[in-house]
Amino acid sequence: MTLKNKVIISGVGDGEIGLVPDKSALDLCADAALAAIADAGLGVKDIDGLMTAYTSAPYFVFYGALAEYLGLELDTGATLTAGGGTPGVMLRQAALAVSAGVLNNVLIVAGDNRATGLGTQNVVQMLSAFGHPIYEDPYGVTIPSLYALVAQRYFSEYGLDRSHLAPIAVQSRANAALHPNAHKRDPLALDDVLNARPISEPLHLYDCCLISDGAGAFVVSRAGLAADLPHPAAWLAGVGERFTHEHLIAADNLIASGAEESARQAFAMAGLAPHDIDFAQLYDCFTITPALLAEEIGLTERGEGWSLWIGGQAGIEGRFPINTHGGMLSHCHAGAAGGLLNINETVRQLRGDQGARQVARHDVGLSHIEGGIMSNHTTAIFTREPV
Repeated sequence: MTLKNKVIISGVGDGEIGLVPDKSALDLCADAALAAIADAGLGVKDIDGLMTAYTSAPYFVFYGALAEYLGLELDTGATLTAGGGTPGVMLRQAALAVSAGVLNNVLIVAGDNRATGLGTQNVVQMLSAFGHPIYEDPYGVTIPSLYALVAQRYFSEYGLDRSHLAPIAVQSRANAALHPNAHKRDPLALDDVLNARPISEPLHLYDCCLISDGAGAFVVSRAGLAADLPHPAAWLAGVGERFTHEHLIAADNLIASGAEESARQAFAMAGLAPHDIDFAQLYDCFTITPALLAEEIGLTERGEGWSLWIGGQAGIEGRFPINTHGGMLSHCHAGAAGGLLNINETVRQLRGDQGARQVARHDVGLSHIEGGIMSNHTTAIFTREPV
């Protein structure tokens, strides 16, 4: 089933990002949700579907708690769990429902207060209980150590080292410095990245995403509403999804995942190719991740993904801007909110009103969201106009 030109993102909204000790996960998500509804020029009565991601909030059915908090009455709702890739899964499910005429406006929300609510130590403990309970957990693996295995394999395959990934962290911080709501905006130099303390070799501190408080939301609407919006709509031209494994021990290849297939589906639906993309938001839980994703999506050759960040190429004024808000490395990582904010940033760049951090070419934007250990992938291509 094609979704091309049938669905739009009508509104986007963010909550406070960084350290927000006075707000719960529910508060943060509610703020982002109301901001997205208002951005779309809608009211709460116009929302007929709600999808939320997992959160640490103490509610058994989080979407129900959020709907109650906001005063929503829904035709359908769900809380989904697909790791960091949850926003991509929610986007595709909402788009299918809207294009089929089942729903008109679906609110998608993700967020958490991981930094001040859970605390760093509790988050680290949670990440240490992620692997396979028999074949991984007993050996002390963590999420950083699993991605470190991916990085080691990548380095071995192509004769690379940490210095090739370090510019990704540096450029992400430079992009975040231009974003008023980014968690980290202070300067980050190449030596800072290379000399930072190790987390799991070869990944050091700045190779790893943040632990933030934050939330984001967007509204998926039927295309017929585009003419009545207060802001230009972002048109969904193509979307693809692929799941290959839950645990890294089951992966066929440490440096080849489902991203290639999800991107193939998205490009085929859109009738576009990688060279048509003006800018991209690539999931960046660790510096190794966007380098690999760039290769699988077809933005560069295998073994050369890291080169897209050399010499400011991925900057706002660069040849091919990537993670223009700073990504999860510098903008925000609060549960599944990191990937959702990739979509929000894509929409904002397509509108062309981002001032000093607006990219010059902004007709076609790509957002790729990943979950698990390169486990599930969603590639979404958005355009300023129907294609």
